[in-house]
Amino acid sequence: MDNPPAPTLFERIIARELPAEIVYEDEHYLAIRDIAPKAPIHLLVIPKRVTTRADEITDPAEMGRLWLTAVRVARQHAADFRLVANCGAGAGQMVFHTHVHILAGWDSAPGSDVL
Repeated sequence: MDNPPAPTLFERIIARELPAEIVYEDEHYLAIRDIAPKAPIHLLVIPKRVTTRADEITDPAEMGRLWLTAVRVARQHAADFRLVANCGAGAGQMVFHTHVHILAGWDSAPGSDVL
C-alpha cells in the first residue's frame, strides 16, 4: 500500500504545526506573510482545500472565491497591489499547494523583475 504524501508546508501551517504570521482566516482560506518577501508587502492566500497548483481548480465558483479572497485581503493592506499565482516549478512555484501572492507597498511602480 502506498504511503500518503507528506503534508505540504502550507498544510502544516493551516494545522498550526508550524508558526506563521496569519493576517486573515475564514473557513476556506488562510492568508499569511511570506517569510522571504519580494515586495514591502508580500502575503500569501492559501486555500485550505489542497490542490497542487491553481490550474487544477476546475470549478468556476471555487476559482472565483480564491481570487475574491485575495482581492479582499489585498485591499486590507494596500490601495494598489499585484496578484500572482505561479503554476509549476518552471513558473517559479516552490510550494506545491495552490496559493496566490499579494505584492504591494512600493513607493512607485515596480519593475518587471519583481516576480
